[in-house]
Amino acid sequence: MHEDAERCARAVKARDARFDGWFFTAVVTTRIYCRPSCPVAPPKVENMRFYPSAAAAQQAGFRACKRCRPDASPGSPLWHHRADSVAKAMRLIADGVVDREGVPGLAARLGYSVRQVERQLVAELGAGPLALARAQRAQTARLLIETTALPMAEVALAAGFASVRAFNETVREVFGLSPTELRARRRGPAGGVPGVLPLRLPFRAPLHPDNLFGHLAATAVPGVEEWRDGAYRRTLRLPHGHGVVSLRPGGDHVACLLALADLRDLSIAIARCRRMLDLDADPVAVDEQLAADPLLRPLVRRAPGRRVPGTADAEEFAVRAVLGQQVSTAAARTHAGRLVLAAGEPVPDDGGLTHLFPTPAALLELDPSALAVPGARRDAFTGLVRALAEGRIDLGAGADWAEARAGLAALPGLGPWTVEVIAMRALGDPDAFIPSDLGVRAAARALGLPATPAALTGRARAWRPWRAYAVQHLWATGDHAVNRLPA
Repeated sequence: MHEDAERCARAVKARDARFDGWFFTAVVTTRIYCRPSCPVAPPKVENMRFYPSAAAAQQAGFRACKRCRPDASPGSPLWHHRADSVAKAMRLIADGVVDREGVPGLAARLGYSVRQVERQLVAELGAGPLALARAQRAQTARLLIETTALPMAEVALAAGFASVRAFNETVREVFGLSPTELRARRRGPAGGVPGVLPLRLPFRAPLHPDNLFGHLAATAVPGVEEWRDGAYRRTLRLPHGHGVVSLRPGGDHVACLLALADLRDLSIAIARCRRMLDLDADPVAVDEQLAADPLLRPLVRRAPGRRVPGTADAEEFAVRAVLGQQVSTAAARTHAGRLVLAAGEPVPDDGGLTHLFPTPAALLELDPSALAVPGARRDAFTGLVRALAEGRIDLGAGADWAEARAGLAALPGLGPWTVEVIAMRALGDPDAFIPSDLGVRAAARALGLPATPAALTGRARAWRPWRAYAVQHLWATGDHAVNRLPA
């Protein structure tokens, strides 16, 4: 979109928040870059320059606006709803791969050379992987500077900088202030619970929180997830340690409280929470396309901004999907809870959380005969866990959606329903579709849509690439999803 200067200029003049994260506006006279919705009076059109990423604007010599904080805008929906190599690279960078494995590690995961990855990212985003990772480190540093009282040397290490000098130079270059000056600008001292980081996760309006948080609460695995005091809480398995997150829906943001064993996991934890809540979606684009179908239109108008509930751990969700085949939500929670007690790692918490969900390697050590499920489902569980533990199936942030589907479908006991549910919730494919689902078929029949899988698939071609969102609307008409927040 950043190449359409006329459209970008209109969005800036209208201060249209829907385009925050889609592009960034730099002003040549002030050398500052902003999000489109910046409340400051718009500059003259001839003084505007448009960039596809904050990293590209920074690399061009612009610093972040102190008022609209463009570095903290919602992420571009392109990187979460596309399956190409650039989108995979952006998901992997957000998941900290460049910081942990360097650009060669990123290239190896994508199956390209370092030079090819650099060329693709620069062509589409105006910045290479190092610049993109640097922009992410700068944002992490700002969060730690403003929300904690940590010494700056510890902030630098936690944000992923190789040295305090690099940290100081980057913060000053990106924000136009030294770390000490940036901390002095915060409103009041760092407060709250010691060791807990209070954050605000922005999103594009509208957001319909009921099905999103209601579903997460209704399917919560005991010990790993809970709904407590109006917030969804869960444990997180992260590269450097564990975490506990509390997420509460608000008017223009999701309030997030993060307790991390290792602060180096901050940006990764945020990225996973955003994916779990589908916060980088473009609800206006989704709703417009689905509402073009006259039979879906009333559902969309009734609940604009529905999201697809995701997951903080793709392998965990895949295991739970298999355990949940052909059983009630309560039974699926019970089966998963038994696995947690048998093989999960204990974690401390002041609430009701007790464990991390077990890894595939840990689950592989269990005696499958102890699972109180039919033999065919035990075989499916064992086959999936072994494939995940051996790395034969990749469900991570940079996974190839087609390859993952093919690998899952080749396992015994995993039919189209299970494969598509995993694609929808774990991989984040916005076009995942399950026309054979009984809830979807019942809702389709009630609305006057075709009810047979083949006919419904034909009708749903007009909903692409947002069929996963259509499924959320259809499920909400019946008993499948919780359509209001828990008390």
